[in-house]
Amino acid sequence: MLLNYINWNVDPDIVSFWGLTIRYYGILFASSFFFGYLIMQKIFKKEGLTVELLDKLTVYMAVGTVLGARLGHCLFYQPDYYLSNPWEILKIWHGGLASHGAAIGILISLYYFSRKNKKPYLWILDRIVIVVALAGFFIRMGNLMNSEIYGIQTSLPWGFIFVRDGQTIPKHPTQIYEALCYLMIFVLLYAIYNKKGTNLKQGFIFSIFLILLFTVRFFIEFIKEDQVGFEQGMSLNMGQWLSIPFVLIGVFLFYRSYTLIPKKE
Repeated sequence: MLLNYINWNVDPDIVSFWGLTIRYYGILFASSFFFGYLIMQKIFKKEGLTVELLDKLTVYMAVGTVLGARLGHCLFYQPDYYLSNPWEILKIWHGGLASHGAAIGILISLYYFSRKNKKPYLWILDRIVIVVALAGFFIRMGNLMNSEIYGIQTSLPWGFIFVRDGQTIPKHPTQIYEALCYLMIFVLLYAIYNKKGTNLKQGFIFSIFLILLFTVRFFIEFIKEDQVGFEQGMSLNMGQWLSIPFVLIGVFLFYRSYTLIPKKE
């Protein structure tokens, strides 16, 4: 007789030595930058751009992602605690990163990159979101290895009992749902870029990314457990409220991309 659930009891730590612990989440987070860099290298080579420019872009991306994700978690989900204990914001190793905060951090950092390096803002966003979607896949798989950010109770045969988080009943593995959706979005965006390349109007790929990724996030949130106490009783949780503006911006840019004449690079 087959079990109608999966006992998930994976140790999030891979190995520890000399006081240093290597975790699956860290490896997967780093993998998002590694594979993202390789893909962007191909894109830059295709468009005749230098590796030096890509290296600068990578630094801006890393800073925007980490700072944005950390501040997003602190200010969106636990503002009272972190504003009362501001030094705790710096302790990123204690956990707490928010994808919506990362999105905002990336948008801000790339705006400064575009200004400093004289590249169109939407041109940069159209290319960077391809690898951001792939990064979403790696990060959600990291959440799975940490036994965190899972869903509500389910009777489906692929429900996970997250033993390390003290759970005793099967829950939706929403980390896997999101990860697979983000992976499919990455494949779609990369395929669109490879087929149309620089003939696309600026903002088109970025608009598709915003619409698809944050629509996925919005609907999966319905079967996620609340991350913080104040979300209880809310008709829409914080993740959903934060997703709505991104979807609306995506719809606007999608419409706008059909009303603009493509700029020649």
